[in-house]
Amino acid sequence: MEQKNKNLSALHEKPGIAPPEMISTKSVGAIQRFRKIQPTSKELVEGILAENITALSRAITLVESTSGAHLAKANEVITACLPHANKSVRIGITGVPGVGKSTFIEAFGKYLTGLGKKVAVLAVDPSSTISHGSILGDKTRMEELVKDENAFIRPSASGDTLGGVARKTRETITLCEAAGFDTIIIETVGVGQSETAVHSMVDFFLLLKISGAGDELQGIKRGIMEMADAIVINKADGDNVKRAHLAKVEFNRALHLFPAKKSGWTPTTAACSAITREGISEVWTTIEKFLTLTKGNNYFFEKRKEQNQYWMLETINEQLKSNFFSNPAIQQSLSETKKAVQNDEISPFAAAQKLLETYFKKE
Repeated sequence: MEQKNKNLSALHEKPGIAPPEMISTKSVGAIQRFRKIQPTSKELVEGILAENITALSRAITLVESTSGAHLAKANEVITACLPHANKSVRIGITGVPGVGKSTFIEAFGKYLTGLGKKVAVLAVDPSSTISHGSILGDKTRMEELVKDENAFIRPSASGDTLGGVARKTRETITLCEAAGFDTIIIETVGVGQSETAVHSMVDFFLLLKISGAGDELQGIKRGIMEMADAIVINKADGDNVKRAHLAKVEFNRALHLFPAKKSGWTPTTAACSAITREGISEVWTTIEKFLTLTKGNNYFFEKRKEQNQYWMLETINEQLKSNFFSNPAIQQSLSETKKAVQNDEISPFAAAQKLLETYFKKE
């Protein structure tokens, strides 16, 4: 009786389903061993040039690694890919959270792949300042584009770098270009100074806005408008169409208040709907006109040279900062110096000078 009741218990464990015969433990083991194999720099480069997405993804992971052991290998891959890069148009897209960046990029990306373009989307996902984690959910928000064989979406955590984009994103652009992608879209986190960082690595800078959010005047005051090559009022659909076109007029007036750009380009405004896809083609037409003008007057190429120089200097700054804080002598005295500053025993500037002297002190 006890046995019978035991078998009828809700906690009774039923036999599981046996695995299919076609999956062998040998096959599973082989797959696991394959994943552990680290390809050489040469193999990664060959894969990237052959437009192999797996090789591209592994190379980007290498570039994003914070391990010092991976730095040399990443530099080898980047150097080998450089001669095959610089054959794309780089587009930066920014806007406050909720403006519809991901939805717009999906609609825009699908339009471009429909034209035969190969599109790479580098989406920077903000990292939590508390847990330091990121959701990396951009692929989930771009369901259609992620399935497109001519598109590649790579979400990356912003980390602690300026605006979430720095050397890693800049070098990822090079890898994507070498892999045959002719249109690179960089989505910013939409907060802080990320716009400045993105602006320094793209050819065309697009600012997304929405109407009816009460931010028209605030948007005009912000320096972001001075960097924009075009302003697009998104979500111009349904009952919002009229408000979107009114916002377009307001921003168009505001753009005339800013000094003329060195490129000779006059920033434009437009309205579109990422849902209905209306106005998407006009955005690409605007970018084409910009490229024709800036390549014709040589601004396009001069700007890229300046950007290369800028990121060289930024990398030096980043490396110096990293070396400073990893220096054993600094690590030993930093905690004590911090307490002295907090207790007003020494000024922050004098403390900084003292630490720098320790760092640069010759043995």
